[in-house]
Amino acid sequence: LPISLSLNNASFLEQLEELEKMFQEDHYPDNEKRREIAAVVGVTPQRIMVWFQNRRAKWRKSEKLSVKGNKNYPTSSA
Repeated sequence: LPISLSLNNASFLEQLEELEKMFQEDHYPDNEKRREIAAVVGVTPQRIMVWFQNRRAKWRKSEKLSVKGNKNYPTSSA
């Protein structure tokens, strides 16, 4: 079983909250910071690296959508 399935929902949500908090502080944690986060959250630094990659992709996508949704931004192409 993957480790995430063996965790209860409350601890998973705590982990997610911790990761989100770290993401707000720094979108690009270095190797040492990833190790620290991994120790706090209880997963491997590799998992932390992948989570941050995915989170940055999600963030970029939401940034693009919010810019697109802005009325002052020209959406029609020339």
